[in-house]
Amino acid sequence: MRYRKEHKQATRQRIIETAGRRFKEDGIDGSGITALMKDAGLTNGAFYTHFTSKDDLVATTIADQLQAQNASIVAHAQPGRAGLEQIVRWYLSPWHRDSRDVGCPSAALLDEIGRCTHPTKQAYTEGVLAVADGIAARLAPGDPLSVRPMALSSYAMMAGTLQLSRALADPQLADQVLEQGIHNALALLGIEHEGDTRTAH
Repeated sequence: MRYRKEHKQATRQRIIETAGRRFKEDGIDGSGITALMKDAGLTNGAFYTHFTSKDDLVATTIADQLQAQNASIVAHAQPGRAGLEQIVRWYLSPWHRDSRDVGCPSAALLDEIGRCTHPTKQAYTEGVLAVADGIAARLAPGDPLSVRPMALSSYAMMAGTLQLSRALADPQLADQVLEQGIHNALALLGIEHEGDTRTAH
């Protein structure tokens, strides 16, 4: 019985991870359940064993994507200003720009999330606040809530910069936009733009 429960959870997670990649590549509206389940190596009928609807999957996937971003990037960054610079440089790196399928859900899906159902918006709000609060905790350790709006603003700036860099046909200009974005984000956060020491992705 325990094996069956663990197997069901693993299958559910496989669907979520597959949906995360496809949503970011093709958009939420452009990703049908049939294609998602085929990507996951499962039948259409299996979908409803794990989710009540596509909206249910979208909300779950958005929450999972932001939780993964927070756990893998924000939570592992150093404390204080050094950690903020790590986060900014990772977010606005050419690797992140060129890796849409494993990158930030905000940069890939924000316009669609804005048109989604309330449960999806709620899942997004909770997830993005966890990321923003990780930034705020490094910005003002003694009172992170006081700088939450600034943390959200810097996150929004980075997401928009990444979107623009992805959309430009000129690779050199796209790289310049990322570099300027790093400078702008660090300035907003009150960090000196020191050198060009990049963090590994």
